[in-house]
Amino acid sequence: MAKIQVQGVHHLTFVGSNRDAIIDFYQGVLGMRLVLDQPNLDVPNEEHLYFDAGDGRLLTYFVRPTRENDTTPNPEDIGNLHHMALTVSHAVYTQVVERLNELGIENTGPIDRGFMDSIYFRDPNGQRLELACYKFVPPAGCTVADVLLHAHRIRVAAGDYNVNDSHLAQAIEELSQCKESL
Repeated sequence: MAKIQVQGVHHLTFVGSNRDAIIDFYQGVLGMRLVLDQPNLDVPNEEHLYFDAGDGRLLTYFVRPTRENDTTPNPEDIGNLHHMALTVSHAVYTQVVERLNELGIENTGPIDRGFMDSIYFRDPNGQRLELACYKFVPPAGCTVADVLLHAHRIRVAAGDYNVNDSHLAQAIEELSQCKESL
């Protein structure tokens, strides 16, 4: 075996404050189902909360009843997590800023990333979160990664700074034609 071939993200685990704060935010604000709550098998005085991030993949938290929220932004040093991006539909994306503002959660407002749209904010423990939606739907039989790889190649060949709508449209057209010829 030359490579250890991964097949996707299994789960992400964060150190959180306490059970109530994490459940209130991730279930109450972001709508993630709490699917498992059990002791942390490595640290007896901690709980291990498992949330469905919306696609069946898990986001987990180690929490302790004695911990308080600390909204200090998490460090952005080498080796640390810069942010966690979560997928939302375009319909939800258009309402995120209003909802976050109603809840008193500071946010960046909408940001155009060329191939996707983003809004950033922090959870009660200072973790930067991004709610993002792609500007495209991959052709049948293709993945988001297929479209982005194709669009990247088109962008580089054109000498453009970043991927934009024209690169995405061309990539989708080419991928669609490739699938039709099979």
